[in-house]
Amino acid sequence: MRFVIVTGMSGAGKSTALKMLEDFGYFCADNLPLPLVDKLASFGTAASGEYSKVALGIDVRSIHTPEEASGLLDRLDSTGIRYEILYLEADDDSLIRRYKETRRSHPLSRDGRIDEGIRKERVILAEVRRRADYIIDTSQMLTRDLRTEMNKIFVEQVKYSNLFITVLSFGFKYGIPVDADLVFDVRFLPNPYYADELKRKTGLDKDVRDYVYNGGLAASFEKKWFDLIDFLLPNYVNEGKTQLVIAVGCTGGRHRSVAMAASLYEHIRGRMTYGVRLDHRDIYR
Repeated sequence: MRFVIVTGMSGAGKSTALKMLEDFGYFCADNLPLPLVDKLASFGTAASGEYSKVALGIDVRSIHTPEEASGLLDRLDSTGIRYEILYLEADDDSLIRRYKETRRSHPLSRDGRIDEGIRKERVILAEVRRRADYIIDTSQMLTRDLRTEMNKIFVEQVKYSNLFITVLSFGFKYGIPVDADLVFDVRFLPNPYYADELKRKTGLDKDVRDYVYNGGLAASFEKKWFDLIDFLLPNYVNEGKTQLVIAVGCTGGRHRSVAMAASLYEHIRGRMTYGVRLDHRDIYR
């Protein structure tokens, strides 16, 4: 049996993840009282067929203290039941924004501030997060991105690094993205803006890309750039980072940055270890 505990921050996508696991053929249950969790795990171990894959959602609605959280995992460990923990994470700003958009109350701040509820929740779930097998940070994710990462883990069963990367092209004239972790300036490359036949096209067009790469400067930069990224990513994983935004900028964010960001995206995606998405912030401005 494959027994998965789905947990994490309220508002980070736990319910959505459970629905996806159900689509993947898992028997799913959510928010069971803690005394029933051991029974469900034991039942799944003894059963076969349709109950060979079980997913259980647990959060602060049923876990009220750090001791309850660690106690549950310790009991499962003592029974010899094999389980995996999927932990859904998001930064405070993203969680607060989602609660405001849905006009829902945080389960730990019904009579107070959302940020205080989030703070309490992080304390309660700290040990569960530490013992998690998979941590998915949904701060920058769309639903389809989450499904892609879930599919990697639970269908394709590839090695998962817990790091999700956003490669973002932008134009310096519109400002540097405030959430960028790494910023690369590619304004030194040939600029298609000054070629009349390319001016209104974008870096997604082949002739624009060929123009950017003409002369070999872009290819030389790309080799050194990819080497740097390949060095950094596993070290970010070792440090515990779960979310990384790599911003690539040119003047207007339409030609050079788009072409180079797309190239970096394909390079990272080819590694299969990391979750990655591509976004062009200013491509049509």
